Amino acid sequence: MQFKKTLLAASLALLSTESFAAAFQLAEQNVSGLGRAYAGEAAVADDASVVARNPALMSQFDKAQLSIAAMYVKPDVSLEGESTNNGLDADVLDDSSIAPSAVIPAGYFTMPLNEKVSLGFGVFSNFGLSTEFAEDYAAGQIAGETEIVTINTNVSVAYQLDEAWTLALGVNHIYADAKVKRTAGNVAGDYASLEAAHLEGDDTGFGWNLGVAYSLDENNRLGFHYRSETDLTFDGEYSNQLPIGYPGALAGQSLPGSLELTLPAIAELSGSHQLTEEYGLHYSMVWTGWSSFDKLEAFVPGIDQPVFAKQEDFSDSIRVSVGGDYQLNEQWKLRAGLAFDESPVSQQHLSISIPDTDRFWFSFGAEWQLDEASSVDLGASIIRGKKQDFVESDSLGQQWGFESEGNAYLFGAQYNYSF
Repeated sequence: MQFKKTLLAASLALLSTESFAAAFQLAEQNVSGLGRAYAGEAAVADDASVVARNPALMSQFDKAQLSIAAMYVKPDVSLEGESTNNGLDADVLDDSSIAPSAVIPAGYFTMPLNEKVSLGFGVFSNFGLSTEFAEDYAAGQIAGETEIVTINTNVSVAYQLDEAWTLALGVNHIYADAKVKRTAGNVAGDYASLEAAHLEGDDTGFGWNLGVAYSLDENNRLGFHYRSETDLTFDGEYSNQLPIGYPGALAGQSLPGSLELTLPAIAELSGSHQLTEEYGLHYSMVWTGWSSFDKLEAFVPGIDQPVFAKQEDFSDSIRVSVGGDYQLNEQWKLRAGLAFDESPVSQQHLSISIPDTDRFWFSFGAEWQLDEASSVDLGASIIRGKKQDFVESDSLGQQWGFESEGNAYLFGAQYNYSF
């Protein structure tokens, strides 16, 4: 039995995403930044999407603006079994990616209230993940399905202190939906697809964000943005199909269940420099406080021990990026960028349920000015992750050795309208 959701939550669950920033973090909040690998996002005032990466930049717009974006993610997360300590062949996966393709939408609106104050509203996502294995996969106790979908609704206000400094504050409402499903795998023989654990639930939480923009002059700007961590408790139902007689067996019965998760804090420092009338240079460093994500434990009332547990022990991570743009003519601006994304997962805690590795981004894009009021952004990124070997143990002490590689292709389009 699955946790009952509202109609809105059910529709949003269809947009489950495979994360292609560190761990299950998403960088894809807009398409204008996608073209330069999201370099300079806390300092570049491209459009209304500044609500997500630094709302202090709203002071750069003297008109109301609407931005609507959609990004398509095509993952290529390969996994090859290399060894086991149980005599089984670990290489039972086909050549398809264990992460499904997805569309990531986002929408923003900004408006100046007067010469000093601007207001902004955004709906986007900072975190998302989906991995799915065949139900009869031999290592089902560490595979199965893992999914988290988050929707961030952000309201921000910016105040321009003087010609150089602007401050902004925002309040975030985060809706999150998560599912963890594991199967019995090889220990059940012909019944490998038997559900050994199924927890599904949702929660809402609140956070805050702070933005600062400093203009050295009309061509050079620095920006800083901080987004707080958010504590969530996923309340839903827990069940399994294990027959009576097995430890913890429910034989299909559902019980109330919960799982606690902390979405990490994010801080970004950026610079943007208009070198000439045609050329612009942008750069960013993003810190994510992944050390708050140490373990996953699911509990049901009346049972002292967790019914599902996994040690994660993530470390804080850094993402660096550099990009540029070129004003080709009045209608077209071209963009390109590079980025390095550091994984927060240590070698001893690598997992096939949350596959992760250091990644390099190669990005390009363009802005097409349709008329004085409207424009379209197009962007694409090729993301390459390094190959790595690791061993993961299940709850029975069986060890499974893998070689993994996480690549992806991103494509996006965005429409902007000023009025």
